[in-house]
Amino acid sequence: MSRKKTVVVGLLGPTLDLGTKTNRWERWRPTVSLCQHEDLLVDRLELLYQRRYTALAQTVTADIQSVSPETEVVHRLIEFEDAWDLEEVYGALLDFARSRVWAPDKEDYLVHITTGTHIAQISMFLLVEAHHIPARLIQTAPPVRSQGGTAGSFAIIDLDLSKYDTIAARFRREQKEGLSLLKAGIDTRNAAFNQLIERIEQVAIRSRDPLLLMGPTGAGKSQLARRIFELKKARRQVAGPLVEVNCATLRGDGAMSTLFGHVKGAFTGAIADRQGLLRKANGGILMLDEIGELGSDEQAMLLHAIEEKSFFPVGSDREVQSDFQLIAGTNRDLRRDVEQGRFREDLLARIDLWSFKLPGLRERPEDVAPNLEYELDRWAQSGGEAVTFSREARDRFLDFARGPGAAWAGNFRDFNAAVRRMATLASGGRVTREIVDEEIVRLRDAWRSGEVSSGGLVDEILGSRAAGVDPFDRVQLEEVLRACRSARSLSEAGRSLFAISRTRKASSNDADRLRKYLARYGLAWADVATRR
Repeated sequence: MSRKKTVVVGLLGPTLDLGTKTNRWERWRPTVSLCQHEDLLVDRLELLYQRRYTALAQTVTADIQSVSPETEVVHRLIEFEDAWDLEEVYGALLDFARSRVWAPDKEDYLVHITTGTHIAQISMFLLVEAHHIPARLIQTAPPVRSQGGTAGSFAIIDLDLSKYDTIAARFRREQKEGLSLLKAGIDTRNAAFNQLIERIEQVAIRSRDPLLLMGPTGAGKSQLARRIFELKKARRQVAGPLVEVNCATLRGDGAMSTLFGHVKGAFTGAIADRQGLLRKANGGILMLDEIGELGSDEQAMLLHAIEEKSFFPVGSDREVQSDFQLIAGTNRDLRRDVEQGRFREDLLARIDLWSFKLPGLRERPEDVAPNLEYELDRWAQSGGEAVTFSREARDRFLDFARGPGAAWAGNFRDFNAAVRRMATLASGGRVTREIVDEEIVRLRDAWRSGEVSSGGLVDEILGSRAAGVDPFDRVQLEEVLRACRSARSLSEAGRSLFAISRTRKASSNDADRLRKYLARYGLAWADVATRR
């Protein structure tokens, strides 16, 4: 069986392949040296070069023929304006790779990555890694002075990581550790949430662009931002600190000063310079929770700071620099805020490059049990005694927590508070059925009083039309909307609302009754249901 032909693809090196004017053999020339090794027989060299280097290509070809007559040199013209433009260079080399007919069953291909600009070398590497060129890489090096000669040395690099089980296993282990960190070590089971965390992990370690974390209050946006910071710090991708601020706490003139700092004398009471949170976050991560609460002036300055990595402190005519990654959190519909003129469209476009919506606890019933264990571990680690549930108490709490009657209005904040209360009351470290029942009553009362007294859902869903609802009708409508938000379907909400009257009827279409009631206010199920 005849051996495969060895074919090397390489760029002409206008500087290294030139040699000296007086005697080009006194200098190591990487393209020529490829054909000078006794243990590397090059059957064909495909020489890539730009038209303006045609004369040098001919000289190199002649020199190769003199040292290795058996090597065929094939000239391949390739053009690009700027050798340091990655898009242009990669595009030109990709066109070459696609136009070429490769025969890996008959030929063994090597791509020479010693010559060309760093951009060209990176492009060659990427083409091989993506299998656009079915090859291995060959790297050459000049000879050691004490050894003499002009051939130097070479090394062949195979990018097929499937051959390196140890390396592949290490990559898988690092990814698993990263995912575990982002989930706080909780063995979550909700498929959609796990997929979301995998994508966040992938983006977090590869990008410094802003991240937008969306989701209801208490869904864990701030906690996730801290874990993203910990992940990037562990991978040595950030050197600065994590700086957090809830924008809902920023009010009036103090908001600008808190974020951007001020100089002494900028306003009454400014007795000294103030650094500001954006400067403090230099080299690290700035977490702006509830970013939708920022005023228009703060939004404009923040946009400038993100794009230019500089801004003016209050009262200063000199810009300061700060290079940070922004993680923004919100429980609002920022697109609707843009439509209503409450949020800048250009700022949203800038921070919405990577947006992730965190689901509420009700949307993750599979994760209630793992989170219960996590909260109990946190309780024990924070100085409390180890607490366990009796079998009956655990089943009772999990049934309630995963059922349609559990609103979890504050999501994981409510859940954490509930577990802490039960752990506090657990005499002898044991949560009983009675403690669970007491906590369930407490939660239901809190959710009911909070929603009915605030009238929030009526205002949220009806908007300006809420003004036309009588106070008497508002109370009933609020309860109906609460039930709809707590249910997974129109039928489930109907069964909950008409639980007593439906027992008096031979047949009952609860969904139809609820649909007609909502229609009185111009509403459909899609208008009131929790988005999943």
